[in-house]
Amino acid sequence: MSVQQRWWLLAAIALTGAVLYLLGPVLVPFIGAAMLAYVADPLVDRLQGWKLPRTLAVVLVFVVLTLVALLLLLVLIPLIEEQIRVLVQKLPRYIDWLQAEGLPWLTARLGLAETTLELDTLKTAIQKNWQQAGGIARETLGSVSRSGLALVGWIANLLIMVVVTFYLLRDWEPLLDRIRALLPRRSEQTVVRLARQSDEVLGAFLRGQLLVMLALGLIYSVGLSLIGVDFALLIGAIAGLISFVPYLGTIVGILLALIAALIQFQDPMYLVYVGIVFGIGQVLEGTVLTPLLVGDRIGMHPVAVIFAVLAGGQLFGFIGVLLALPVAAVAMVLLRYAHEQYRHSDLYTDDRSESA
Repeated sequence: MSVQQRWWLLAAIALTGAVLYLLGPVLVPFIGAAMLAYVADPLVDRLQGWKLPRTLAVVLVFVVLTLVALLLLLVLIPLIEEQIRVLVQKLPRYIDWLQAEGLPWLTARLGLAETTLELDTLKTAIQKNWQQAGGIARETLGSVSRSGLALVGWIANLLIMVVVTFYLLRDWEPLLDRIRALLPRRSEQTVVRLARQSDEVLGAFLRGQLLVMLALGLIYSVGLSLIGVDFALLIGAIAGLISFVPYLGTIVGILLALIAALIQFQDPMYLVYVGIVFGIGQVLEGTVLTPLLVGDRIGMHPVAVIFAVLAGGQLFGFIGVLLALPVAAVAMVLLRYAHEQYRHSDLYTDDRSESA
């Protein structure tokens, strides 16, 4: 590739990035549809391998995924909403315990000067407004329905996502063949090899990591429920959802569970029980869940994962957080290829020979 061609390539990449950034709000349903299609494509391929027509396989996968999503929404959202309502209702009691026992204990153990926190004001505000937390989903849906334009936009985005996902799933293989046909013949094999490696990494993350998150959320919720923690489902769901960042889900989950158990039971033995629950979750994640569902194909250092999530959120908001790790995983594949090319380049070999 000549110098002029490289500059044209860099200009095309920069222009594409600028267009994607400017069209971000419009692209949200298309990005969501592409991710759904990518996750569901192996299921469609398996059904197609059972001699089912591609279109019928797509319809069956659509029906199953829709039923699973509706079941989760109908079961989990009311339970989590009820736990949030109970939590807000009990917060004044927790604040009283913190003011009467928690802070004095910390002050005595750590040798700190006694401080007075304005906890009474916070408790009064909670007692005054806790009733508003009882219908979170209902209030959200009500506010959306009162805004006709917002409701129409929400429904339109949902319909676009469904339609685009259907067509992407149905025409997935022809689309890949057309893209491959457009590749320059000289670099086709290299691009295909990198695409396959990226597919392995993305598959490990999007499919495997999602299953790991769900499994950890279930393990933590069931374990905390067995020892009697009041907000087991809420704590387990939070720990599972943020477990895609290494150690963050465990740290946040165990801190929340320890605080909840200490305030609820005021017995140090329950802190040991909480530690056992999260210890079992970590052992299962490290020895069973991650090796079985994800494997070692992502190969990203925990610091790189944390940086990718923070950078994605800073640059593109919530969508950036969702796309941070898939993009970073593909970037790791490209960086490995660049490192490989550098090790075989004249620049590297010449430097090594001169230093010798």
